[in-house]
Amino acid sequence: MSTSTATTFGWLVKREYWESRRGFLWTPFWAAAVLLILTVLGMIAGEVFNARTHGETQVQFGISLNQMLRGVSSHDMPELVRGLDMTMLSIAVIAGIVLSFVLFFYLLGALYDDRRDRSILFWKSLPISDTATVLSKAFAAVIVAPLIATAIVLVAYLAMQVLISLWLLIHGVNPIPLLWMHIEPFGIWLQLLVAIPVNAIWALPTVGWLLFCSAAARGKPFLWALLTPVVIGVLNTWVGLLGLPHIAQGFYWREIFCGALLSIIPFGWIGAQVGGVGFPIHHGHMFQGLSYESMGRALAMPQMWIGAAVGIALIAVAIWFRRWRDDA
Repeated sequence: MSTSTATTFGWLVKREYWESRRGFLWTPFWAAAVLLILTVLGMIAGEVFNARTHGETQVQFGISLNQMLRGVSSHDMPELVRGLDMTMLSIAVIAGIVLSFVLFFYLLGALYDDRRDRSILFWKSLPISDTATVLSKAFAAVIVAPLIATAIVLVAYLAMQVLISLWLLIHGVNPIPLLWMHIEPFGIWLQLLVAIPVNAIWALPTVGWLLFCSAAARGKPFLWALLTPVVIGVLNTWVGLLGLPHIAQGFYWREIFCGALLSIIPFGWIGAQVGGVGFPIHHGHMFQGLSYESMGRALAMPQMWIGAAVGIALIAVAIWFRRWRDDA
């Protein structure tokens, strides 16, 4: 890639961020903010409940908070660290779910909106190729938006620890030896960061399908994107009931349908490794699956690369439609 091409592509990616900043930045930001607000409200509710129940300000879990903390031994520290890691994973789960919705509708409108408002005529008048335009939208969806969300996850995690520290200080507990000497935020966060390209490859089928629908549909791309695989699945089931050759039901709904619509969900490859699909909501699966070994196994899965090839082919078709279709 020449320097001028790289510069043009960089500006196209910046354009996508500027035009979609509300979804890329502020949506995960407010999702994390709501989680922090709920944490504060939960602390306040716990304080009020215990004050009314026990006539004191100490939080009670059968024993007082201070007694419970004094009972924590060095043997319990691995569990404490694991619990702190789960806090970051919980924030990542929420950010991932929110981000998947944002990216789904972003990709659906990425090429359709330019045709609908006729701004495509302006962009086509510039010395910018359709290939660079479409690829910049895909890159913004699978790399830029997840990078922003991952940064927000780290900031929200540290803010959560500050809130917990203040809560401990109110109860006369020093949070430094109990909390801050044992948190390992950058280990888990680095794994989240390294997982971004793995998520990007896994997401290519949905990215390609949504961009194809956005470029090809003359109207209502959402209905085309959603109903087409549903109708095909229903017809495939009907053909199977007639005893005619058809795609296996489990394979169609698990690999084709979910690949077209759900692979945009981050960390879906963890669910695929344990025999499921979609987001690994169970924290045990998430904790065990978010490892470098698991990422290596995911990159060795045939469905990972078959789906990526299909997604790339769909992106190529979307580029072709972008070149020849300028009406909506």
